[in-house]
Formats: sequence, C-alpha cells, structure tokens
Amino acid sequence: MARNKPAAKKRRLAKAGKQSKAVPTWVIVKTKSKVRTNPKRRNWRRTKLKP
Repeated sequence: MARNKPAAKKRRLAKAGKQSKAVPTWVIVKTKSKVRTNPKRRNWRRTKLKP
C-alpha cells in the first residue's frame, strides 16, 4: 500500500482496526457464554476491506 494514504481510506482502516477486537470477558460472563466470538473479527492477511 502507498506510504501516503488518502484521509478517507485512513479513516476506514482505523475504524476497521477498532472493530477487529475480541469480545470483552465481561460480555462472555454476562451472557453465560452465549456470545463468545466477534462476527466482525478480521485478519489483515485473510480478509481484505472493500475499496
């Protein structure tokens, strides 16, 4: 990817980076392990973002 990124693309990458986190432990405890995985979890190598 280019060294100089457009501001809009940088914002999208930042949002995607924040969304790609594990579910907090307290949520797993509160829901009695019904919610364990984050469906929006993404790996930078496997799944690419839409341009």
